[in-house]
Amino acid sequence: MKLPLTLPDKPIILASASPRRAEILTKLGLAFTVRPSAIDENLAESLPPAEYAVELAERKARAVAAEISTGVIIGADTIVVLGKEMLGKPKSEAEAHEMLRRLSGRTHRVFTGFTILDRPSNRRASGVEMTEVTFRELEEAEIAAYVRSGEAMDKAGAYGIQDLSAVFAERLNGCFYNVVGFPLTRFYLTLRAFYAPQR
Repeated sequence: MKLPLTLPDKPIILASASPRRAEILTKLGLAFTVRPSAIDENLAESLPPAEYAVELAERKARAVAAEISTGVIIGADTIVVLGKEMLGKPKSEAEAHEMLRRLSGRTHRVFTGFTILDRPSNRRASGVEMTEVTFRELEEAEIAAYVRSGEAMDKAGAYGIQDLSAVFAERLNGCFYNVVGFPLTRFYLTLRAFYAPQR
């Protein structure tokens, strides 16, 4: 089945190196290329989490848009928030272990912001999704085994809900794909509205 999307005859570019985002985007049946953007992802953490995620997504899309003359560029960024603290990707196995220990037995929030940027018009639309994730109490041996697997190291919050750490999550409130790294339903609705035929 192909969803009723009316898109311009332009290249679609995903401005992200995440294989998880590419896999999710494929579910819409879109043909796209991957062109990661090299931006500084360190923003002022005084921004609210939703704004932070959207700002990074927009920066990624703009960086790629500056290099092409025509296309549909998609940027996205995911952050994990525990209390009022944003948890990025761990810089070491020790930091990954500590992040998971802190998430154990608690509820945290996952925000993914995305941006659709059209070239050459430079029109853009952005959105953000939030999902609450509750972890059960984790055993030290479970945390250690997961960190040793290497899966924790390239993910915000030091876990990926689509891999073995799925057994850490006791409950999700919101979009599952958002936690993986791309809020598929919200993105689809935004893309459909963005390129809806003008009446």
